Amino acid sequence: MADARPLTRESVETWNRAAWVAMERMTQHDRASGFHCHPRRWTLSAAAVLSLMLPLGAVAQAASTQPGTNNHTASGVTTVDTAEQIFSSVPQAAGSTQVTQQDFKGSLVEGKATDGVLELTLDDAIQRGFRTNLGLILQGAQTQTVSGQKLQALQALLPTVTGSASYTVEQVNLAAYGLSFPGLNPIIGPFQVFDFRAYLSQSLVNVSSIQKYIAAKHNFQGAKLTAEDARNMVVLTVGNAYLLCLADRARITAAIASRATAQVSLDQATAAHEAGTSPKLDVLRARVDYQNADQQVIQTQNNLEKDKLNLARAIGLPLDQKFNIADSAPFTAATPTTPEQAFADAQKNRKDLAASAERIKGAQAQRSAAKAEYYPTVDFNGDYGDLGTTPAHSHGTYTATGQVSVPILQIARTQGDIQVADANLKAAQARYSDQVQQVNADVRDALLDIEAAEKLVEATKSNMDLANEALNEAQQRFRAGVSDNLAVSDAQSQTEQANNQYISALYQHNIAKLSLARAVGYAGTNYKQALQLGGK
Repeated sequence: MADARPLTRESVETWNRAAWVAMERMTQHDRASGFHCHPRRWTLSAAAVLSLMLPLGAVAQAASTQPGTNNHTASGVTTVDTAEQIFSSVPQAAGSTQVTQQDFKGSLVEGKATDGVLELTLDDAIQRGFRTNLGLILQGAQTQTVSGQKLQALQALLPTVTGSASYTVEQVNLAAYGLSFPGLNPIIGPFQVFDFRAYLSQSLVNVSSIQKYIAAKHNFQGAKLTAEDARNMVVLTVGNAYLLCLADRARITAAIASRATAQVSLDQATAAHEAGTSPKLDVLRARVDYQNADQQVIQTQNNLEKDKLNLARAIGLPLDQKFNIADSAPFTAATPTTPEQAFADAQKNRKDLAASAERIKGAQAQRSAAKAEYYPTVDFNGDYGDLGTTPAHSHGTYTATGQVSVPILQIARTQGDIQVADANLKAAQARYSDQVQQVNADVRDALLDIEAAEKLVEATKSNMDLANEALNEAQQRFRAGVSDNLAVSDAQSQTEQANNQYISALYQHNIAKLSLARAVGYAGTNYKQALQLGGK
């Protein structure tokens, strides 16, 4: 590292200021993109990479930079970009109300809270999400809407039969119509007529209606594929919320251990001061360190409870239901693959790509339907019924009509429909082409994130071991009376920071694996293999 310096209290404060600046930038970026997150969640990972990868001078410069610019640190890029990938927009079916990113964070509550404590595994959480997640339910409702539109288009090709029954009493004045017959009373009636009749209409030849039905079929298939792809969004949303809870739990464990270490240092400083071998300043410094560690425990516990609420919201769990996170997140290397192979798999597996291809076919059929408005149509209309003065004195009657309709003067309307259909087809083709490239980019981004996260896990693990060794050495020197406890205080800060760096690196690595599963298209069905979480 180019400008490596010993970690002092001043440098820690400088790093903390830089971390808060980075956090504010990430928060502003998240709010601008519509993704809401807690600013505190990114502070540790930002501080971690700042301390690992930036020289002290660069950190000081970052701390003095005005917020508002989109300048991510190495860790910040991984975290923020991952969040945007997790809540990327889902392609919507034509004519449907858009399902927003926020919808996948909500759910319909399933059941009531129990008195016991639920042991919640990741698999349990995701299965609950499949049943109750609001985004998936809304996507299913949209599929049903498009299915109804397909049936509406089909009806134009099917025979329509209606029935009626009427009873009429009538009296007619022939004189009112200018009819007069000698010796005949112009008033006829009253008389009654019963009519029971069925009417049939059938389109025999209508190319435009046929093409509209084909377009509706492709749109329905696209909606079904989009609903299947929404399962990937549920896995990403629930998986991210679950991994955040795992990271919070690990931070609580690390914070409690740090508080215990601070208590040992405080006891040593107090004993040394009472023995007259160290000044009161050492006791005050150790007490400040202990209180800071105690505050960190309180804060991390609060963070965990809030993240558990977010997880419960995404899976339909009653908010007053107590539960524990049952899985653990050990480091497990991702299955090696190449960008080319992963992209090839994504082209076969991604349901959203298949849905976009179906929408192109639907747009092509819609354009054919618009052109077919120039063609003649052939229709049949008929009726059959029983007509008479009484039901007992009636006779069957019928009418049958064949009709050929030829459009003669509707050029403007037909040309307008063709232009609209052409524009929709070009837009669908352009979206599909861009979506293919975006999938390629997502795959490569996820692979790069996994590679970087694996290196970061290795680096932070080594840094954590060194920090623990340095803390042990500083405590021994203080017990031996060789130095004051300033070195112990600095070593405790280094150890706490190293633990947080390692936890953040593990979180980023698991998120990167989950993002790769989404990019390739198997997150909704094979998330267990992607994450490879362990039990208790």
